[in-house]
Formats: sequence, C-alpha cells, structure tokens
Amino acid sequence: MKAHFQVLDGLRGTAAISVVLFHIFELITPDWAHNPFPHGYLAVDFFYALSGFVLGYAYDERLRPAAPDGVRLGFWGFVKRRLIRLHPLVPVAVTIGLICYLNDPNIGTSQHIGTGLSLGALLLAYGLGLFLLPSPTLPNHWDETHSINAPTWTLFWEYIANVVYVLWLYRIGRGVHRLLLAVSAIALLITAGLLQNRAGLGWGWGYETLWVAPVRLAYPFLAGLFVYRMGWKIRLPAPYLSASLMVLAVLMVPALPGVGNTLLEAAMIILVFPLILMVGASIREVNGPLGPLCRFTGELSYPLYILHYPFVFLFGHWVWNTHPAALLKYSVAAGVFVLVMVLATVLLTAYDKPVRAWLGRVAR
Repeated sequence: MKAHFQVLDGLRGTAAISVVLFHIFELITPDWAHNPFPHGYLAVDFFYALSGFVLGYAYDERLRPAAPDGVRLGFWGFVKRRLIRLHPLVPVAVTIGLICYLNDPNIGTSQHIGTGLSLGALLLAYGLGLFLLPSPTLPNHWDETHSINAPTWTLFWEYIANVVYVLWLYRIGRGVHRLLLAVSAIALLITAGLLQNRAGLGWGWGYETLWVAPVRLAYPFLAGLFVYRMGWKIRLPAPYLSASLMVLAVLMVPALPGVGNTLLEAAMIILVFPLILMVGASIREVNGPLGPLCRFTGELSYPLYILHYPFVFLFGHWVWNTHPAALLKYSVAAGVFVLVMVLATVLLTAYDKPVRAWLGRVAR
C-alpha cells in the first residue's frame, strides 16, 4: 500500500472541521454572508478535488494492464476497496439521522405524522439512505435529496465520480483531460452566473437545484486528478500549516454581493484549490509538533463529516423554536461541536477502523 500524503489528509480534516462550524453557524445566523465561514460549503468542492488527486495516486497504475506488481486491480477490485473505505460508516450515519429525526423534541414525531409523513415514506427514506440513494424529502427537511442525513448527498456523487473514474477516467490522455477541465470550468462559470440570485454555489443538495451537483463535482475532481498526473508541487514553509491557512482563507473570505460572490467562488474552485493541492503534495510526511494534529484530523475528517449533521439539525430546531439567549445559544453550539468531535473519535477508533480492517482481511 502506498504511503499517504499526510498534508492532504490533514487538509481534509481542516475542511471537515470548517464545514461543521459552518453548519452550526448556518442555523444561528440570518444568511451565509453573516456566517464566519461564508463559503463553508465549498469544503465539499475541496473534498472532490482531494478525491481526484488521491484516486489517481492510489489507483492509476493499479488499474492499467501493466500494474507495478503484475496484478491488475480491475473494476470489481476497485469497487470492493472503495466500498470498504467509505461505506461502513454509512449505515451508522443514516441510523443516527433516523433516531435524531424521530426524537427531535422541537418538531415532534406526532407533528411529522400529522402533516403527512407515513411509516412507509420514512422506511423508504431510511432504506434508500443505507445505499446513499436519493429519496423523497421528509417534512421539516427543506428539499433535500438525502434528508435522513443530508451530507450523504455528497457521498452519492462521490460514488458516481468513482465509477466514472474506474470505467474511463483512469485511462484518458492529457489532451482529453485538458478538454474536460476546460468544459467543466466553463460549466462552473455559467452555473455561477445562473446562481447569482441564490447567494452562492452551495447548492445541489436539493431536488430543485440537483443539476448543480454534477457541475460542482466535475471540475474539482478532474483538477485534483490532473494535478497528481502532472506532478505539480509548490514548496512552502510548514506546508500543512500554510495550506490549512489557504483553505481557511477561501472558506472565510467575506462574501460579495450578487454575481460577484458566485464568480468569486468559481474562481477559488478553479484557481485556488489546485494550488492548495500542489502545496499539500509537496511532502509526504508531516514531522514536528503539527504532525500528530495533521494525522489525527485527517483520520477524523470522514466520520466527523458524515456524522455531524443530525445533531446540528437538532440544535437548529431548538434555536428556532425556543429563541434562547445569546450566551445559552452559543454555549450549546460549543457543546454540539464538542459532542460531534467526541462521537466521531469514538466511532473512528471503536468501529470504523476495526470494521474496515476486518473487511479488508475477509475480502482478500
């Protein structure tokens, strides 16, 4: 197994923690522009860029007929490895989402059923959620395609990117790759223009804006893959710290009015995210006092991302229905953040890593 790019793993952690904070503030601030992370949803686009780089690094050579060890991985070998890596936490996350949904004291199960929620619809949403498939939106969950646990919508599209990669992208040449990058960048800029009245590019999670999701996926995923294949690197002092500050700068830069904001976000995805990847790819191992933090947050990033939102929704409904004083509101917000960090750590160490290790042994 190839060694990880530890900086890139750590950057995934930086982005995951940022998106948790973004979602918490999203439910206590009037709009995205007032959020301390006004572009926090772009962490999703950065995850896709990281995924493109990492898949290319891990599997480009293994999928080709002349694999380094003489054993080609093949389609099903790739699928098996990706499922083992990503899916064990999915049923846990979806089950937590269901439990939180049914036991939210500020909306109430009886109110759900009274407004048209049937047991069949709930079971359908849960069953489809176990496979990361879109389902009918549940009451009190806006227009979400994955309303049992909203962030799983991004994993649905991640799986699609993985399938396209193993069927085609792993073997395309640089000319075709450049063409795809150009087309996807143009599509992203056009989308930025079309979304100018929606405050930002943070859409694609609902049925009304479902078309935005593949646009947000295409360019960063292809760009991450291209950065890996070109071997581009930018060497900066303390690359983990430098690149993390770059990620935070993107997510925290003040929002602009109208189309200026969506074009700004498109530019950050098209130009800045690849640069951050180049900084992250400049070294393999992070030593010194930041090394343990980099490795820990990298490991924690996926469980933190996939598990946090049901608790954030509970918090948001409590805020909206009880209108607590500022001190209490922010104290509970801090408690929610600590809770999801602890829960993600426990599930990472006690469930996710042991289960993935066991599945890896069984699947050999």
